[in-house]
Amino acid sequence: MEHILAELCRSYTVSGNEKESLALLRTLFPENTDISSDANGNIIATIGNPQSDDIVLLDAHNDRIGFTVSYINEKGFLKIAGCGGIDRRVLLGSIVTVFGKEKQLKGIICCLPPHLSDGGEDKAPDADSLYVDTGLLKTEVEQYISLGDTVGVFARPKKLLGSRFSAGGIDNKAGVCTLIRVAQLLQQETVNSCVKILLSAQEETGFLGSKTAGFSLMPNCAVVVDVSFASQPNISPDKVGVMSKGTMIGTAPILDKTMFHAFRNIAEQENLPYQIEVMNGTTGTNADALTVTGKGIPTALLSIPIKNMHTQAEIVDLNDIETTAKLIVAYLKTR
Repeated sequence: MEHILAELCRSYTVSGNEKESLALLRTLFPENTDISSDANGNIIATIGNPQSDDIVLLDAHNDRIGFTVSYINEKGFLKIAGCGGIDRRVLLGSIVTVFGKEKQLKGIICCLPPHLSDGGEDKAPDADSLYVDTGLLKTEVEQYISLGDTVGVFARPKKLLGSRFSAGGIDNKAGVCTLIRVAQLLQQETVNSCVKILLSAQEETGFLGSKTAGFSLMPNCAVVVDVSFASQPNISPDKVGVMSKGTMIGTAPILDKTMFHAFRNIAEQENLPYQIEVMNGTTGTNADALTVTGKGIPTALLSIPIKNMHTQAEIVDLNDIETTAKLIVAYLKTR
């Protein structure tokens, strides 16, 4: 699983560029898995019984936060605009990868030395002030880079102590990894349902892929797998989960109560660690879109706790991914 997550995190699927991971995903899913894509960049794998009228949708968004090139100034510096809610506090001086016309170029997000900032180093940079230095002149830059090209924050995946793992893009490659693991585990099981694994596009820019794919597939129910906040210093414990303590099973007004109780009961029966995540309205995930798609889709939310969300140093516990996959498989076997 570590290898799968590392490969996924090396895939710079900034929102709108999800199809670029299709070839990689074909190598990570079990052999002969039926995988297709649609016009919006959603990638859909079909497992289980394809003839069944009981269609279960498993969703994890495949996109990640990043930037687009919005302007090239007279010195060749690239002005970049956020694509998703990246944490600007940790960006200055970061290495980025620019996906140009013919090749990838490395660059550095410009950073003003604190000696010249007049105290400004204590503030997050304004969204309109981010530039990338590739070391090239404007005439050279324009040979390789065009307006609208994608920029991803570079972070080499790293195995940490124990079962911890760090990389950029764990939001939500952890969810994608979970569903690939579900497909692997189901090779040894029999399920009666037709299971559609949706690796959805453009969640970070408005849940767009899940809206169209959910309408197209119109499943009997949906399970959204995403990440949520893990406990860290200076955060109230009622707002977060705890890393290494298992899946966060979501409860919220928009989520299906029957599915919530089913997942909680299965976790207890299977002796799988879990925790409850309470939300008092919407969830900030694709569940918000799926629950109101068509005539409404009963939806559950399972979240994997991570630290340092929306930075290039997100941290996850691989055991939480495994637990979440086993919980989903156990749920599918009950249908």
